[in-house]
Amino acid sequence: MKLSINKSRSLWWAISAAIILAGIASMVISWQNPQIRAPLRPSLDFVGGTRLQLERDCTKPGNCDQPIDINLVREVARAQGLGDSSIQIIADKETKAENGILIRTKNLDREQRTKLQAALTEKIGTFDEQKNQLDTVGPTLGRELFTSGVVALVVSFLGIIAYLSVRFQLDYAIFAIVALFHDVLITAGIFSILGLVFGTEVDSLFIVALLTITGFSVNDTVVIYDRIRETLQTNPNCPIADIVDDAVNQTLGRSINTTLTTMLSLFAIFLFGGETLKNFALALIIGFSAGAYSSIFVASTLLTSWRERTGQSPVLATPQAVDTSASSQDS
Repeated sequence: MKLSINKSRSLWWAISAAIILAGIASMVISWQNPQIRAPLRPSLDFVGGTRLQLERDCTKPGNCDQPIDINLVREVARAQGLGDSSIQIIADKETKAENGILIRTKNLDREQRTKLQAALTEKIGTFDEQKNQLDTVGPTLGRELFTSGVVALVVSFLGIIAYLSVRFQLDYAIFAIVALFHDVLITAGIFSILGLVFGTEVDSLFIVALLTITGFSVNDTVVIYDRIRETLQTNPNCPIADIVDDAVNQTLGRSINTTLTTMLSLFAIFLFGGETLKNFALALIIGFSAGAYSSIFVASTLLTSWRERTGQSPVLATPQAVDTSASSQDS
């Protein structure tokens, strides 16, 4: 079965546009949310501060009979001068019951943390010291991590543009970067939605995931582009849409198999890798899926549309062609 991707390219672009627009809308809403104030819900890695995760001790009689009232928790926080804190009710990992509190706030010293926990214990119930967690990150380190991550992404994009411009042509490089932005926007947009709905946060590993996604995605795109270039050199008079369709079909099995085998390990990390790696694996799963889609349905169809509109000659002058032409003139 031959896949004719260029016949339905408007559909592929519409699907991508719908997902990206939903993500952008979520980022705008998230930015306006007073508890987030960013396109994605940032973890302490980026904003700095103190994160307290407290879980009630349900082994004590009557301690967990009543559900936690988040408004009561907010009242306690305001009484401690922490009214601008981000507060969530979380589920116990073992029982799945909502017996925990996650508080993200400004940097707290030992005395402030002790007072806050004592006030919460009085209103909510006794907490299990074995399950309580505390993380503290300075705001300077958070800014450095964010800046370094953004710089790394920009440098990687510039490097990819430079390589593809030399290896292929400038239009190849431009559409490959468009496909990379497509993958990054979809991944970030979905995480923005997850942050609004489920409180999912992005940390420094999310930047690492984005860099990994760009490398994986451009690899698939380069494979397809290389096949397109080879076919253009051997069949210069063939319509560009047919050449691109053939190139995609010839590399389709490789792209799908590569993505699926990579997904197996990512799903294993997501399911069994623990909380620290769960969001990292999820970002890679989303990004790799978007990357496989963009390489097949976005980057290649954009190249086709551009070549059809500009009427650009598909054949590149090669050293061999130049030598042949010169020798014919001499004879």
